Amino acid sequence: MKSNFEFLDKEFPVLSQFGKKAEAYLYSDSNSCLMKLGMIGETVVNLMFTYDRIMPPSENTAVNRIGVLFREGLLTQDLVDILHALRKVRNKAVHENYSSVEEGKVLLQMAHSLCEWFMQTYGDWNYQTVPFVMPTDSQEQDIADTDDAQEESLVKEAEEKAAASSNSVTKEKRRQQAAKAASQWQKTEAETRYIIDQQLRQVGWEADTENLRFSNGTRPAKGRNLAIAEWPTDSTVGNHGRADYALFIGLQFVGIIEAKAEHKDIPSVIDYQGKDYPRNIRVDDAQYQMGSWGSYKVPFTFATNGRPYLEQYRTKSGIWFLDLRKPSNVPKALRGWMSPENLLDLLGKDIDAGNRALEQMPFDLLRDKDGLNLRDYQMRAIQAAEQTIMDGKNTALLAMATGTGKTRTVLGMIYRFLKTGRFKRILFLVDRTALGEQALDVFKEVKLEDLMPLADIYNIKGLEDKEIEQETRIQVATVQGMVKRILYNDGETMPAVNDYDLIIIDEAHRGYLLDKEMGDTELLYRDQRDYQSKYRSVIEYFDAVKIALTATPALQTTEIFGQPVFKYTYREAVIEGYLVDHDAPHDLHTKLRDEGIHYQSGDTVTVYDPVTGEITNSELLNDELNFDVEQFNKKVITRPFNEAVLAEIAKDIDPENPDEQGKTLIYAVDDQHADMIVDILKNIYAEYGVDNDAIMKITGSVGGGNPKKVQEAIKRFKNERYPSIAVTVDLLTTGIDVPEITNLVFLRRVKSRILFEQMLGRATRLCPKIHKTHFEIYDPVGVYESLEAVNTMKPVVANPLASFGQLLDGLEVLEDEKQIAYQVDQIIAKLQRKKRKLDGKTMEHFVSMTGGMDPTQFIQQLEQEPPQQARNRILAHRDLFELLGETRSNGGRPVVISDAPDELVSHTRGYGTGSRPEDYLDAFADYVKTHINEIAALNIVCTRPKELTRASLKDLRLTLDREGFTTQQLNTAISELTNEEMAADIISLIRRYAIGSTLISHEARIRRAVDKLKKAHKFTAIEQKWIGRMEKYLMEESVLNISVFDEDTRFRSEGGFKKIDRIFQNKLENIVLELNEYLYDDGGRSA
Repeated sequence: MKSNFEFLDKEFPVLSQFGKKAEAYLYSDSNSCLMKLGMIGETVVNLMFTYDRIMPPSENTAVNRIGVLFREGLLTQDLVDILHALRKVRNKAVHENYSSVEEGKVLLQMAHSLCEWFMQTYGDWNYQTVPFVMPTDSQEQDIADTDDAQEESLVKEAEEKAAASSNSVTKEKRRQQAAKAASQWQKTEAETRYIIDQQLRQVGWEADTENLRFSNGTRPAKGRNLAIAEWPTDSTVGNHGRADYALFIGLQFVGIIEAKAEHKDIPSVIDYQGKDYPRNIRVDDAQYQMGSWGSYKVPFTFATNGRPYLEQYRTKSGIWFLDLRKPSNVPKALRGWMSPENLLDLLGKDIDAGNRALEQMPFDLLRDKDGLNLRDYQMRAIQAAEQTIMDGKNTALLAMATGTGKTRTVLGMIYRFLKTGRFKRILFLVDRTALGEQALDVFKEVKLEDLMPLADIYNIKGLEDKEIEQETRIQVATVQGMVKRILYNDGETMPAVNDYDLIIIDEAHRGYLLDKEMGDTELLYRDQRDYQSKYRSVIEYFDAVKIALTATPALQTTEIFGQPVFKYTYREAVIEGYLVDHDAPHDLHTKLRDEGIHYQSGDTVTVYDPVTGEITNSELLNDELNFDVEQFNKKVITRPFNEAVLAEIAKDIDPENPDEQGKTLIYAVDDQHADMIVDILKNIYAEYGVDNDAIMKITGSVGGGNPKKVQEAIKRFKNERYPSIAVTVDLLTTGIDVPEITNLVFLRRVKSRILFEQMLGRATRLCPKIHKTHFEIYDPVGVYESLEAVNTMKPVVANPLASFGQLLDGLEVLEDEKQIAYQVDQIIAKLQRKKRKLDGKTMEHFVSMTGGMDPTQFIQQLEQEPPQQARNRILAHRDLFELLGETRSNGGRPVVISDAPDELVSHTRGYGTGSRPEDYLDAFADYVKTHINEIAALNIVCTRPKELTRASLKDLRLTLDREGFTTQQLNTAISELTNEEMAADIISLIRRYAIGSTLISHEARIRRAVDKLKKAHKFTAIEQKWIGRMEKYLMEESVLNISVFDEDTRFRSEGGFKKIDRIFQNKLENIVLELNEYLYDDGGRSA
């Protein structure tokens, strides 16, 4: 008989040989048949590595090799399933002497499908598939007998042939061909059933279509979770009324599964057999019924064709599920199977009762000073998330600035959700191990009810725990860990889609390029878009409510979770005193920064090769060579520039005094640049005898790149006196907070707004220990200059020198249709110029990142789309433009070394549009005078300050903030002009510049008013204590009126207005009014 594998004879004789032998052994020696099928899978994988010149994984196991090919985009999930099935059965055949003719039949078909795909991808691209014909027991198999040595020789020949043609096809072309070939493969119902069996077993069902069948006598049994095949019903539709699988938990009949061939529409199967079988359960099976729901005698029904869920093939993929207990329930597509535990949880779940309990549960415990002690905005964030869920929504996005206590907010949320029974099991998903450990520490330490922390009240599983148990209530995991467990799963178990009913995602904005763990050796993603798609796959795999927290929502975040339901910005946190503000940035100009570095034709240039590490003097230049400050330390190494700016910055920083001055973080371009900075600083401070340990490089290369050594270095910076100056490239992405940081030095340009805000976020935390009031920014490379378009929320002007990053940042904030169209045109024009200079590798990345389009096709697509659509496409491909715009500092391109001397030209403060302090103060005076009758709160401050409330003051500060006027920068400008330290509050500053009041510091103003009040009255000791508390409150808040006593926890927890009023013989209101008189007795014209 002709073999099914004959088509491989010419191109891949080794696969042909294994296939023919497997057919020959199917009935006579199924153990050997299974081994040969396993050899097909192994050989295909190994040849793919050779053809596409892929580096094998560091731990070179069969499982990891399949994982690498999946990550590279060469294998679909279907093919991964086949390869794992062949691998596992071969292991079983070799180690357990396992044999099965029935399993051999199914796997023979699957191996044939795999070989046809391999032929179409790596052999003849025009090969047409041929239907598989199952060999019969009586057929003679014409097969030449080959021994192991001959098989090894065939394998070697195949490897040599693959190596010889490994350059003939680009990886991107191969990916496209692989996907095209895979999409043409249609699984038979037997293949579909085999894969479904495997998937059901992974989530805890006993499933085996061939053996666990009704006709074989399989029946429900106590203590077993059975998926019994071909279960009879009284239905007249489909397969003689037999359901493909009946699901039993012990003796309870909980569900029906209908499995169809791949090309069938699944929702229609649910509406047809999926509903008919549960209506027509036989009288004999009434003993297994749990109840009835209308005409249905089984609560749940499923339908699938075995194809992984794809949004673009919604109705022809995924596992469709319908809860039959309510007529209003609609079918929905799941990304995986429910476990027996999932179905039991679903049966016991009462969402309405959970919502009612949530609504009725008081917030007192969360406000408790001895417990969680949440702030007002954290409470509002929790309430917004709860309301969204009670409204029936499945996603909620909370935008909260870095450093505003997202983890404590999450802790409060988790406690309320579990306590009310609204959710049973919660997954807290973080993007890095460090954040997970930080969260676990909070869960173990912060006291909640009865002085017990969350970890003592509920069972929590940590980062190392892979399996969840019945009593597990919270699991903390990383995205990377979940990607491995769901997308690279090869084990006997798999998370089920309803294992968690709530997922909370921390730092939801982040992308892979910012997130790669320092020293992370295992790359799970090809690039940024691959990361985003896998990140999204993990989040969407679970059929759960999702709450995401982020500091800066990026486009892909809102695509998944929708627009934020709650926002608390960095500026609000600064105004309310929960984060510190930065002062006006130090703008340092040197001769080279202003004039650039220039080489004339005929000059000799010193060149450094990052690949070989060699420094050479190149030939005389034929052309001029010019570098501006943006290229410093990237395309041109200029030690004199770094020396000039660091010598100036060092005047302000004493590394041996971190207890008073705080710590300093310096951002370098790359590792070599960081080394140079450390060397320069050590030389500068050597003259003063500064301890060598005070200055240290902390990058991913520390300790030979050992992640533990890197973490140790970070912890030293965080917890110990030294280092007090850290030079870093990637520390900003670690999620480790060092509240002592009071100085940020930018020696690298940053074009991404999100990235820049994260970098600033490292220094925004309060640190009472060192009396931190603000932080300083030193900007010798013009970071602010490069981000100005975004900061001022203006579109980027027509400028061929504008970078892609600037153009995209501008595009992100534009709303006017015409402006958007104009910005898109600029980006297209820049792309047209850029495409002519792309090298082969960048072109390959471009095609990969656009899903197969080259630059010309991508431009055509943009030109055909309406402006809004083109804008969304461009912003969704931000990583692509980053690739086009970046000069890889360590990418192996030669770098020029310049020894051109440099010197400091100026060191000024950057006060927004006015660069001089007097210009800034004049602009402020002009603004408050001009708007005094337009802005109500501004008018109240100047004319009726006693009526000012906390809320109106906050709104006013936010308004001024948007105009660029902050308390910190106004005080610094005054100090620079008068040479005296000034720390006035915003009320005094407004009154000084609007109505000519005397300007004194905030502290002095409060003290003076309280002293006047005390002199005017003879207070008792208890009254004195309360006056002291009011004084302390005013030091922090600026505004005191009678409503504060019932609103603020500092007074409310002590009995509020009623109790305190009694202490003052019912004269508290008069006392507060009098105190306010003294507060604003400052000589202002209309006070």
